Amino acid sequence: MKIAHCEAIPLNVEIELAAAGVTRRTNLSCVLVKLEADDGTIGTGFTAITEEEVVAAAIDQVAADAVIGMDPMAHERIWDKLYWLLAPRGQSGYAMHAIAAIDLAVWDLKARALKQPIWRLLGAARQRVPVYATFGFGFFDREQLVDAARACVAQGFRRLKMTVGNHALQRRDEPRPLADVIAEDERRVRAVREAVGPQVELCIDANCSLDAYHAHRLAHKLDDVGLAFFEEPVTHNDVRALADLRSRVRVPIAAGQNEGLASRFVDFFEARALDIAQPNVAITGGITQCLRIAGTAQSYNVAIANGGAWPFHNMHLHAGLAHGGFVEYHRAAVSMCEQIYRAIPGARDGCLELGDAPGFGFDPDWDAVRTLARRPLSRGSGKA
Repeated sequence: MKIAHCEAIPLNVEIELAAAGVTRRTNLSCVLVKLEADDGTIGTGFTAITEEEVVAAAIDQVAADAVIGMDPMAHERIWDKLYWLLAPRGQSGYAMHAIAAIDLAVWDLKARALKQPIWRLLGAARQRVPVYATFGFGFFDREQLVDAARACVAQGFRRLKMTVGNHALQRRDEPRPLADVIAEDERRVRAVREAVGPQVELCIDANCSLDAYHAHRLAHKLDDVGLAFFEEPVTHNDVRALADLRSRVRVPIAAGQNEGLASRFVDFFEARALDIAQPNVAITGGITQCLRIAGTAQSYNVAIANGGAWPFHNMHLHAGLAHGGFVEYHRAAVSMCEQIYRAIPGARDGCLELGDAPGFGFDPDWDAVRTLARRPLSRGSGKA
């Protein structure tokens, strides 16, 4: 089997989030990659949280020719070739997004050829993975936030995550004093904790929007709330600041979803900066590199979890590996996936169940993708 065709499909998808009587419309961008083998078998990959047209151009104009004719079973060889083509001096950013998307398509293609689900090829440690529901967005007021949290618990979720920081550094010139931002964050977190009770795990995520001083102040203020983890508390994922913060607060520290290089995780581990490492297969160089990161995390005795959304791709990593952890069920990301894929699983009793269908176990809805792409795709859908 050889790769005969590689195509990137950039999408910008409008989504609607409805919770607690509030409806919010926004857009999320992503890139699908379609790999077709010379026997017509197709594998699809995915990346997101980036500029979709840039990543698609890097794939179509640079990477695609490099993988044509390669054996999809040779995922290490393909990944290494793409690395030296797109990131030869350790660049991250768009390059790693492009590599991630192609790598996921390679794994999907090889798993379909072998008639196995990816999680089984990765080790088949478990068939159900626990999830946490990301529900608490900044556009909710306090009352709406509480209603949304209660709705998640009623749907069977026992692990919840909400955002804090609310783009504090990005918007500090409005003016928006960071002290005021974290004071309101404290009130919001306490309101949710009171509403859902102590039996529900509650996590917070600053999306790298605080400096070290205000991240520490917020963590200290919430010391008695019993948070399960504080994700990306510090701008730039600054390794020294994360290590210092972790040494001074009780809440576990999580980060890593937006890192592109395995060596960055070694820096985190050596500095004792993280309780939970969060490589994301759709961002962090695909399954091939996330396997390396997960193995390194295990050797340092650091837990791993999925941060940065895209649960239906990341669940395979965490089901496959004995060291796997929680998967993020992000409402906005799930809504987008529902528009571009068929037969994705729903969360039940706080878990995602993985099936026996080959590859990722679900297929793009090519008619929907064509409509969203607003352009014809270059080839047909091929074999499932």
